[in-house]
Amino acid sequence: PFPNGSELRPSFVLAALPGPEGAQAWVAALLCGAYVVALAGNGTVLLAVWLEPGLHAPMYLFLCMLAAIDLALSTSTVPRVLSFYWFGTREIGFGACLLQMFLIHALSAVESTVLLAMAVDRYVAICHPLRHATILTNAATARIGLAAVARGVLFFLPLPLLLLPLPFCGSHVLSHSFCLHQDVMNLACANTTPSVVYGLTAILLVMGLDAVLICLSYLLILKAVLRLAAWKERLKVFSTCIAHICVVLAFYVPLIGLSVVHRFGRDLAPLVHITMGNIYILVPAVLNPIIYGVRTKQIQRRILSLI
Repeated sequence: PFPNGSELRPSFVLAALPGPEGAQAWVAALLCGAYVVALAGNGTVLLAVWLEPGLHAPMYLFLCMLAAIDLALSTSTVPRVLSFYWFGTREIGFGACLLQMFLIHALSAVESTVLLAMAVDRYVAICHPLRHATILTNAATARIGLAAVARGVLFFLPLPLLLLPLPFCGSHVLSHSFCLHQDVMNLACANTTPSVVYGLTAILLVMGLDAVLICLSYLLILKAVLRLAAWKERLKVFSTCIAHICVVLAFYVPLIGLSVVHRFGRDLAPLVHITMGNIYILVPAVLNPIIYGVRTKQIQRRILSLI
């Protein structure tokens, strides 16, 4: 039925926000501005930690991992989005789409794992402060980072492989400005049950499990904090977790919102799908360095010295 293979290896059409050309120019400018802020903020965090020997500790090394992931995730999507707003190149090849899809999901899994590791770091620092230096050494932190990357790759590499043999004989128009597994899978004109089951399983075993364990870590932290006699001491100890809690919310709230839109919002306007996708990619990358820059005095001092 597919003599030339074009239906098996189509070019997909990326979604653009509806509206006049002037409005799209403003959207492109807004995305470009957010991307520049993400590059500058995360790059500054990496530079500040690298140049300051006093920041070569697990907490800040995890922050560097987070900054590197955000840089990679935004760079794998935003330049391609800006190219079709500026130059009108809305098509993306089949292979490039699958590669972008893999990078988005794998990097998101790595970020989720790093956020879990940061929660464990806070738990050990608050509940077992005397053992913190021996449990979370720099070598252990590096091994956790490598394990996070391996986990993301191993869990999400099958997603493009499951889509590779499927035919795409209907519409090739995506509902986002970049390639996501659910979006591409919905365009296939074949049985996608294995892809659906594996995708849901991977999400639950990675992001879902990480979210549960992060909540458990904070319940144990809260239990330890409430044992302190003075309210002033309680607030002082718990304030060390505020930045991490904000970063967790900045990652998981857009992720849950995007999942809900995909699951229940098929009849929603294209504007909702495109906006939620852009929020999911850019909000953590923009907010994370700002949150930690505001909350961490050591990073503030190093950034000011750089300036």
